[in-house]
Amino acid sequence: MTDTPHPPLQAGRPWPLGAASTGTGVNFAVWAPDATAIELCLFDDDGRIEQARLRLPVCTEGVWHGFLPGGRPGIVYGLRAHGPWAPRQGHRFNPAKLLLDPWAHDIVGRYGRQAPGPADDPQQAAELAAELALHLGSSPADPGRPDPHDNAAVALKARVPAPEHRRPRPRRPRVPADLTVLYEAHVRGLTMAHPGVPPELRGSYAALAHPAMIAHYKALGVTTLSLLPVHFRADEAALQRRGLANYWGYSPIAWLAPETRYASGRPGTTPGGELRDAIDTLHAEGIEVIIDVVFNHSAELDHLGPTLSLRGLANACYYHLGPHGSYLNWTGCGNAINLAEPRVVELVIGALRHWATHYRVDGFRFDLATTLARNRHGHFERGAGFFAALQADPQLSRLKWVAEPWDIGPGGYQLGAFPPGWCEWNDQYRDTLRRWWLHGQGDRGGFAHRFAASSGQFHHDGRAPTASVNFICAHDGFTLRDLVSFEHKHNLANGEHNRDGHHHNASVNCGIEGDTTDPAVLALRGRLQRALLASLLLSQGTPMLLAGDEIGHSQQGNNNAYCQDNATTWLAWPGADAALLACTARLLALRRQHPALRQAHWLKGPSDDAAAPSVRWLAPDGHPLSGAAWQAPSGALAIWLHAAPDDPARCATPGDPAPVLLLINRDPAPCRFTLPPGSWQAAFDSDTPDGQPPDAGTALPASIDCPGQTLRVLVDTPAARGVSCNT
Repeated sequence: MTDTPHPPLQAGRPWPLGAASTGTGVNFAVWAPDATAIELCLFDDDGRIEQARLRLPVCTEGVWHGFLPGGRPGIVYGLRAHGPWAPRQGHRFNPAKLLLDPWAHDIVGRYGRQAPGPADDPQQAAELAAELALHLGSSPADPGRPDPHDNAAVALKARVPAPEHRRPRPRRPRVPADLTVLYEAHVRGLTMAHPGVPPELRGSYAALAHPAMIAHYKALGVTTLSLLPVHFRADEAALQRRGLANYWGYSPIAWLAPETRYASGRPGTTPGGELRDAIDTLHAEGIEVIIDVVFNHSAELDHLGPTLSLRGLANACYYHLGPHGSYLNWTGCGNAINLAEPRVVELVIGALRHWATHYRVDGFRFDLATTLARNRHGHFERGAGFFAALQADPQLSRLKWVAEPWDIGPGGYQLGAFPPGWCEWNDQYRDTLRRWWLHGQGDRGGFAHRFAASSGQFHHDGRAPTASVNFICAHDGFTLRDLVSFEHKHNLANGEHNRDGHHHNASVNCGIEGDTTDPAVLALRGRLQRALLASLLLSQGTPMLLAGDEIGHSQQGNNNAYCQDNATTWLAWPGADAALLACTARLLALRRQHPALRQAHWLKGPSDDAAAPSVRWLAPDGHPLSGAAWQAPSGALAIWLHAAPDDPARCATPGDPAPVLLLINRDPAPCRFTLPPGSWQAAFDSDTPDGQPPDAGTALPASIDCPGQTLRVLVDTPAARGVSCNT
C-alpha cells in the first residue's frame, strides 16, 4: 500500500447505498450491521495498487458511511470489513479479504480466469490455484480459522459511477401480452458464428442490435429478446480448474454491473454504454429486451467457496443459514439469498430499478424464483415482501415479470402459485407436448389442457392465459434438433463423467443416435420438429422460442451446456436450416394475423354459457369431444377457434377476425377429418419442410386427410369483415 495522502472522511450520509458522486465529493454507504468497522480502500485507476485505507467514520442503523471531499467519478475502491470470525454464529469477517461493494455499477478486475483455458498446463494450473486460494475467507489448512493472506492485488473492485446524463432515448415498445413472443438467447452464443456480423463485434452487446440480427428478429416474428444473465459473474473455481467457464452466467457477484466479457472493447466504448446503445437500437426497431436475473444465490457458493462480497460484509443477513451457521442450499449452488431480510430486498429492488431505468430493459426473468419468496422459516409465501415491493414500485410494476417457479428446497415446486402480474415458465406444458408428439403418450384431454394455457394452474385470482410461458426447449436441456436426434445425453465435455444434466428428457432419436444421412430418419425428425413448433407457437399463452431452434442448431446431445463457450453453443448460422426458419416464421405470422390464436381471455366452449364460444373441441368425424372420448387412446382432434367478441386481441387485426381450425394427428397413420361448416383454406401444413400447404389458396372439400404426426391449420376465408374495434 502506498502512502498517498487523502483528506479524512467526513460523516456523510447513510443513503444511497453504494458510492454516489455529489459534485464536491463521493459519499460511501455500506450495510454491514454486525461489523465493528469498515475500511474504504482506494486504488489506482487500474485497480492494482492500494493507495489508502480510510475508515468509514459513522454507523447509522447498520449502515457505515463516510464522505470523501474532492472525490470524483472513476475512483476505484474496495472494502475491508472488521468483525467477529464466528462461523457457527454466521459471522465470517476477515479484513485480509478485499470485498466488492454489492451496489457496484462498474467492475474492475476479474475472479481467476475470464475465459476457458488449458487445464493441463502445470504452471498455469499452479498459478490459477494460488490466485483462487487468495479469495478464500477461511484457511485451506484449517477451515475453522480465517485465512490471513491479503488478496487486494487480485480482488474485484468497484469504480465510482458518474452521475447519469439524460439524453433522448427511444420509447419502449410496450408489446401487449397477447402479442408477446419470447426469444431466449445468449448474448455471446447468438452472434459468435453469424457471418453477417463483423468479426470484431461477434459475441458482444453491440452485435445484439446489428442490422443483420434485427433483420432476423423481424423476419422471424419474435417481439422480445429474453437474454441469459448479463450481470457480472464469477466463474466457479471448479470449472476454472477444468479449463472451463460458467458460460450461461448463473454465478452472479455484482447484480448492478454488466458482464464485461460481452463488450466488444472498441475504442471509446464501455460495457455498460454498449449495452445501453444496443437496447436503444432494439427499442427503436420495436423489439423488447428482458434479462435473466439471478437473485436466488451468489457466486460465493458454500462455506468452501470464495469470500468476494456479501459473505464478508453481512453473511448472517444475506444468506439463509441453518444450524451452526451452515448454508441452506435450496438452489443447488451452495447458498440461498435471504430475501426475508428487508435490506436484501432493498438491494434486489435497487438492482432491478437500475436495469429498468439506466439500461431501460423491459422486464426480467427470475431464476429459481421460489427462493425469492421464502420467509425466515424457509416457506414460500405468495405475499412475500419481495412481491409487494416489486408491485409497489412505480417503475418496475409496469414491466414484464417471468418466474422460473421452482427451486430444489422443500415445497420448491410452485407452478401457478405466483401472484397476478407474473408469467411463469410452464414445464408441464413442455413435458406434455414432448410425450404427446415424440412418444404418442397422453390423452386428448391432457393435450387440450396445455394447449389452452393450463387453466388448472393459472386460471385463478384474475390471472390471464398469457401467464403460462409455454416452451418446448430452453437453454437448460436439449435443443429442438437434439430432442429428436438423441435418446441419451452426451455431456462428457463438461468434465463430470456425464452425470450432470437432466436424465429424463422425453426425447427420441428416430432410430439412430446422433447425426445421420438416412433420409427416412431425417424426414421423421423434420416432421416432429415442425409439429412441436406448430403446437408451441399456436397454443394459447405466451410462447418462448429457444434461439437456434428455428435454424436447426445442435449441441451434439449436450443437454447441460452451461460451461461450453465454443461451437457447441454458438448458433450454427452457416448451416442454418432455411426451410425450418421459413416454417417458424410462417407460424408466427399466423399467430400475429389471427387473434383466435392468441386470445387475452380464457377459452370458453359451448357448455360454458358463452354467448359466442371461442373454442370447440372436435373429434375427427366433426362431432364435439365429450365424456370418455377425451381419454380415448386416439391422438387425433380438431380445435375450432373463434376470437371472443370482447377479446382485446381482436383489435390488433382490422375487421372481424376469421375462425381458425387446427387439425392435429399425432398418430403414425393418416387420419381423415370432417370439417365444420365454413369455406376453409389451408394456411399451414407441418408435413412440408417450410410449412407451405400444397393446396394453399384453394377451397377445401368437406373432409380431408391429415398425414401422421402432423398439424394442419385452416382458415375460414369468407368470414364477415368490416366490424370496427372502435364501435
